Amino acid sequence: MTGSTKRPVLELVNARISYFTRAGEINVVPDISFTLHEGEALGLVGESGCGKSTVAFAVMNYLGGSGRLTGGRILFEGRDMQKMSAAELRAVRGNKMSMVYQDPMSSLNPVMTVGRQLMEVPIIHEGASEAAARERAIAILKEVNLPDPESVFERYPHQLSGGQQQRVVIAMALMSEPSLLVMDEPTTGLDVTVEAAVLDLVVRLRETRNSAIVFISHNLGTVVRICDRIGVMYAGELVEEGPIGKVFRDPRHPYTRGLLDCIPVLGSDKRSAPLVPIPGQVPPAMARPRGCVFAPRCPHVVPERCSVGDIPTSPAGGDAEHLVQCVREPELPDYRRPQASGPIEAAIEASEPMLSIVHLDKVYRQAGGLFDSAGGYDVRALSDVNLEAQRGTTLAIVGESGCGKSTLAKVLTGLEKATAGKVSLGGVEIGDTAVENRSRAVKRQLQMVFQNPDSTLNPSHSIGYAIARTLQRLKRLAGGLANREARGLMETVKLPADFVARKPRQLSGGQKQRVAIARALAGGPELMVADEPVSALDVSVQAAIINLLIEIQRQRGATLVFISHDLSVVRYLADRVAVMYLGKIVEAGTVEQVFAPPYHPYTEALLSAVPIPDPDVKQKRIILEGNIPSVTNVPPGCPFATRCPRKVGPICDTTPPPELRTPGGHRIVCHIPLEELTVVDPVVKRAS
Repeated sequence: MTGSTKRPVLELVNARISYFTRAGEINVVPDISFTLHEGEALGLVGESGCGKSTVAFAVMNYLGGSGRLTGGRILFEGRDMQKMSAAELRAVRGNKMSMVYQDPMSSLNPVMTVGRQLMEVPIIHEGASEAAARERAIAILKEVNLPDPESVFERYPHQLSGGQQQRVVIAMALMSEPSLLVMDEPTTGLDVTVEAAVLDLVVRLRETRNSAIVFISHNLGTVVRICDRIGVMYAGELVEEGPIGKVFRDPRHPYTRGLLDCIPVLGSDKRSAPLVPIPGQVPPAMARPRGCVFAPRCPHVVPERCSVGDIPTSPAGGDAEHLVQCVREPELPDYRRPQASGPIEAAIEASEPMLSIVHLDKVYRQAGGLFDSAGGYDVRALSDVNLEAQRGTTLAIVGESGCGKSTLAKVLTGLEKATAGKVSLGGVEIGDTAVENRSRAVKRQLQMVFQNPDSTLNPSHSIGYAIARTLQRLKRLAGGLANREARGLMETVKLPADFVARKPRQLSGGQKQRVAIARALAGGPELMVADEPVSALDVSVQAAIINLLIEIQRQRGATLVFISHDLSVVRYLADRVAVMYLGKIVEAGTVEQVFAPPYHPYTEALLSAVPIPDPDVKQKRIILEGNIPSVTNVPPGCPFATRCPRKVGPICDTTPPPELRTPGGHRIVCHIPLEELTVVDPVVKRAS
């Protein structure tokens, strides 16, 4: 922020950060400089391994026993952090500067109540009395919009939801009104509605408290919503920095452009705007290339200029606010997102359904207490679900956690049996048959890709063994033939064939997810169920996995059921979308129908919560109050009535809503007349 009259809160001046191991010094951040003023928010983005979290811990002077600042300075409110004594650091951390971690449970003591942990901040740092600390703790719980703060104050962390735990951690960080707030992936893993609420909270608190914020994320949409400026990190270097609008509209570093090319944007889909993953991987700190560290992956590299010496940071086009570390920046053409290279592929025409779900119910019987064997109650996880997926198409299932998406996947794969209704796969009824009782032919036809590949790969066995064993069981292939086909499947998912000899621990997260897909392909399935397969991946790896799924679907004509809470990915990948809430389908239709009015009020709220990586997009914000009702106490009327911002009246509480249908087959389950839903303004619009 050149020329700012505000007070600098944080200054990194040629900071050099290293870790010391048995192999010697490993320089992970060779040289980074930036200044953050009061009330300003800087977003640090980049792939895993780029040094974002290392910078965050260095700012807190908390690098552990093996890490240290080996050059330059880090100044907090003008004071050199390296020259502070241990007592001075304790007085600053948690008081003048606070940190919010990705996993809230890593910051919360499971054996202490939430209130006691909050009270410790003013008691330790300010010597406040117990009564004063309690009053402030309850006040801050109200400020972060936690329902019934007095009750939350008395609870233990495990008695709160993930979103509530994250709000408690933010409340703890704000208890002492810090000058600097460092947030490291604070919304990763949260539902889109909870994420939106947390982001809104951060924006509001920043405005009221004038705190400076370092916001670390791999989600560029959250950075657009929170920050004034963005810093793009690659292999420990700040390769581009500037105001959000300038960097997103005119990215000048090839790496920044590569990140933007990896993410779906408003109005794009798999037919019109291909995602372009960045080739290769971030180099290890011990194998940093000479010259431009991005050169081995850069499409604009000129070796005799890019790989011979240090690359200076210079103003882009003479703009002192927009800094770029690239010798070819003045020569790069204006940025344009990739477009389809040939004729746009037509949408798949309707064909016979590969998957048909009719009036599906799933009820779990919960036993009574230890001394109440005759008691118990029913939990209805799925209620009257009706869906179809045509051959060769992608059906996306979206909704918040607890809406029944994963239960539906378990019924499809036979991990759970349907209580009522029918599930047909290619005309064969499978809903009432557990996976162990399904025929080999059915098992080959339907395979699943799970969210976390580590939970499905045995760490003791090689990748080749995992895939070959699947081939032997599903295709009855002999050992040698199974091993050869396993190597072929590695190439299908764009991995080297010799990866079959590796153990899971020797692969990156994206590589393990490709292995999971290869194993699912081993039987030649006609239907693949993918449960959040890209939610925890970097944007470049996410783009590569999405492209892989699209390519496999085109080559093999497979049907894909894609479960996700990321509506940007769903908008890009899916042909049809079903929106679930509390075990029911509240809206279903083609992707074009579901993402444009008329909306179900719940769909409208989900779309308003999606962080969009485009500063030129205007987005209506709809705040959903409260949590999803318990499945043990489902409302008798509309399941969404307790949170609906467009509630009609008492009828919503007492009477199940009718199913409304448009001539194109778009289904909306709601009491609001279709003609009223049709005239609703779009949630997302491009600024004029």
